[in-house]
Amino acid sequence: MEDPLAKLQKMEEQYDRLIKDFGASPLKEVKGVPSFRTFRTGLMYSHRDFDKFMKALKEGKKCAIVSGLNPSNPLHIGHKAVFDTNLFFQKEYGVDVFIPLSDDETYVTRKVNTQKEALSNAKVIAKQLLALGFDPKKTYFIIDQIYTNIYNLAVKFSRQVTISMAKAVYGYTDENNIGLFFYPSVQSAHVMLPYLFGYDSVLVPIGIDEDTHLRIARDVAPKFGLKKVSVLHSKYMPGLDGGKMSASKPFTSIFLLDNLSEVKRKIKRAFSGGKDTVEEHRKLGGVPEIDVAYNYLANYFLDEKEAKKVYDNYKSGKMLSSEMKNLLYQKVEKFLMDFNKRLNKLTDKDIEKCFATNSKFPLIP
Repeated sequence: MEDPLAKLQKMEEQYDRLIKDFGASPLKEVKGVPSFRTFRTGLMYSHRDFDKFMKALKEGKKCAIVSGLNPSNPLHIGHKAVFDTNLFFQKEYGVDVFIPLSDDETYVTRKVNTQKEALSNAKVIAKQLLALGFDPKKTYFIIDQIYTNIYNLAVKFSRQVTISMAKAVYGYTDENNIGLFFYPSVQSAHVMLPYLFGYDSVLVPIGIDEDTHLRIARDVAPKFGLKKVSVLHSKYMPGLDGGKMSASKPFTSIFLLDNLSEVKRKIKRAFSGGKDTVEEHRKLGGVPEIDVAYNYLANYFLDEKEAKKVYDNYKSGKMLSSEMKNLLYQKVEKFLMDFNKRLNKLTDKDIEKCFATNSKFPLIP
């Protein structure tokens, strides 16, 4: 098994590569970064033109966030960093949030068998997202089977997205279906849609693995007289097994719809930075940097003072891995109970009011 600290170092090198090889900028160089958890903990790591977005925001200009996902699987705790950040901007600055739920991508990538299934999944995800606390009057879900106007915009952008570009960026071959080659145009339409309705600046918070999508969109924008969207990159959070979190591997993730007994079981089995025996742990201490429970606590639930205390106690051996996991379970339990209370109050009509529709956002051909 690969040494966990070596694995952590490789991940840091991947973050640095986005800056060194692909032209992103370190977020720490931006002045006036918000004092919000995801910025303070370093979860938000690098950016493209985030300083321009913040400038527009502070000048009172009309700004929007676009931040979506592929609705092939339910929401899990790994989505928390990006959507907590989106919520911060909506609550603090009143920013409108557009959330593409790419049901068509789910279908063309064969993650579901039918378009009907993709649409159903998107509606389920929309309900979960609204239950996280988004303002229904300032949140718009873009589901392409519903908001079909998106394709008119995508067709326009398609004139500037070539087959060679899609092959170079995504590694597609002649054996891939044609829907995959067209989809970068759809994604560009998603992120630039707010510009067509009078927004001055658009921010797209993403995981670093999604930067390829945004590089194409930013390349296309000036060719149509549009501003390049700003981008904010989030670090990965480890899966429960210490590897990469994956919705397709349920044991690596805590899903928002998991029952509490399942959550407790998953946390109990989470990868630990502790020693093999209590005696050894008390003597030598644990390694919080690779401990999954500590990472979740420090990045999602504890303030800096609390996280520092937990770090020191674990490092010294005063705190055991079982105690760390129990503390995480307490925090996750409260988070999920609050989430489910809000979820159970929402109706289908509540969600439908937030759908972007052709009449709500008409596009002129």
